[in-house]
Amino acid sequence: MTAVVRTEGLGRKYGRRWALRDCDLAIPAGRVVGLVGPNGAGKTTLLNMVVGQLAPSAGTIEVLGGRPASGPAQLAKVGFVAQDTPTYASLTVADHLRLGARLNPGWDAALARDRIERLGLDPARRAGRLSGGQRAQLALTLGIAKRPELLILDEPVAALDPLARREFLASLMEAVAEHSISVVLSSHLMSDLERVCDHLVVVVDSRVRVAGDVDDLLTAHHRLTGPRRDAARLPSGQHVVSASHTDRQSTFVVRTDGPIHDPAWTVGEVGLEDLVLAYMTPKTEDRPALEALR
Repeated sequence: MTAVVRTEGLGRKYGRRWALRDCDLAIPAGRVVGLVGPNGAGKTTLLNMVVGQLAPSAGTIEVLGGRPASGPAQLAKVGFVAQDTPTYASLTVADHLRLGARLNPGWDAALARDRIERLGLDPARRAGRLSGGQRAQLALTLGIAKRPELLILDEPVAALDPLARREFLASLMEAVAEHSISVVLSSHLMSDLERVCDHLVVVVDSRVRVAGDVDDLLTAHHRLTGPRRDAARLPSGQHVVSASHTDRQSTFVVRTDGPIHDPAWTVGEVGLEDLVLAYMTPKTEDRPALEALR
């Protein structure tokens, strides 16, 4: 497998607090990767190390075969759209494209102009007068037109309305298909990730809890519902991800490579959102089952 990002024991510490630790990852090329987890889990810290804005406190990281931000050639390989899709309010759309051309040696001016025209953005309009969706599309244009091999998007659509989010994601997938870009997309919006992502990384409490192709993860995880039982009584091959109990019933989300034969269990499929919530939930809680909370 060719990995666009590979880490071993990667960590970042602020004072005595680890923002990310013991991170072992191999993100495959040619994928749209969803990076998810609660606020403060370490997602933005990881992305900032991928693009070279932060140096590791521990471990190693390799991006597209090199050290992040190690020189102009390495910088040219990675596009980055940070949180809040930053643009310069006083600059026009055309000014942004000229700035992109000056800063990026591989800048594709024709691609940038074509995207701006298809989006209906007025080149003479200042970014501060654009809508949130238009600013996001302008930021995405800047990221794509540098012709990166890897595009990093950190919560790019969090502040957009549903229509603007859908348009942004459609535009992103079009660019992925046309230009063979690998993408890492951080988002809290599971519906968006379900629409576009084929690989998943879940970060909780500063650690990577699970990573893999979405189809493989969904196949390997199951929801078990049945009479109340202690998790320790489950077979060793069934790794308990989360557990919740009522007085008489237990509900487990488990990961297993083999079939589940115990007739006491009702076995159900796990959707992407359920899977992510399971990894974000403490393993054992005496509370209503997950189904009752949805």
